[in-house]
Amino acid sequence: MIPLDALSYPIVSFHLTGMTLCATIIRSTLVYLEGIKVTKTIAVAGKGGTGKTTISALVIDYLVRQKKGSVLAIDADPSTNLNLALGVPLSDTVGDVREETATAVGGSRAMGGMSKWDYLDLRINEALVEEPGFDLLAMGRPEGPGCYCAANNILRTSVDRLSDAYDYVVIDNEAGLEHLSRRTTRDVDLLLLVSDPTLRGIIAAGRVAEVVDELKTTVGAIYLVVNRVGGGTLPEPLMKAVEEYKLKLAGIIPADPAVNELDALGKPIVALPEDALARRSLEAILASVDGEL
Repeated sequence: MIPLDALSYPIVSFHLTGMTLCATIIRSTLVYLEGIKVTKTIAVAGKGGTGKTTISALVIDYLVRQKKGSVLAIDADPSTNLNLALGVPLSDTVGDVREETATAVGGSRAMGGMSKWDYLDLRINEALVEEPGFDLLAMGRPEGPGCYCAANNILRTSVDRLSDAYDYVVIDNEAGLEHLSRRTTRDVDLLLLVSDPTLRGIIAAGRVAEVVDELKTTVGAIYLVVNRVGGGTLPEPLMKAVEEYKLKLAGIIPADPAVNELDALGKPIVALPEDALARRSLEAILASVDGEL
């Protein structure tokens, strides 16, 4: 709700009536709304092994380099590799917090003299990896046997509240988006579907796009990015599949030996040189969809 004082401060007297009063209130409302931070959420999804985490890390690096604003990186893939791609340590995950507190949340006792909400908020913030250009939160492994409903509900609220403090949230997802609504209630402004140059990869991306309408999460713009392409263009059968699934092709990222070298040496993908093919291609793609950022 917009506070009444935010609407009233430009009105210097009460003799304003009719159109003048309406114009003053509208102007006051717009000034107030300009000061509200609106978080943009970018999700990356696609078939396993297509380079989703590489793309996610480079998207995060792009936002940081372009000084777009504060960035929260969320690793929603149970394999938890985003920290390696970003070159940052990781000691705790949301999954660890959930396992640790599930029994307490399901029962009636508080933890450490704190309410369950406050304790989980505290532990979520402790799991946050804070870096100069971005922060990272890893969701970790899925639930084990037992009831996690109460813990999941509280954790989802905590993650959403944390996310609201950032200009951008970048989510490195599992293969699909089916579990996204269990992690967060956030809407997605930009969904990047990542595929490799195979028919299976394109079909998997198309199927993810098809189930978007069935999700509880609202998704805005959806684009396809085809990764590790040799030869500079997609073969005709792949282009036909892209058209068949009505996917918007944002661009292709060439197979880049520099990426393979970093992977082989266990070095972070963000260490790619500025003139690396993969980096330059993705930056061109992101620049082309800048209106969605």
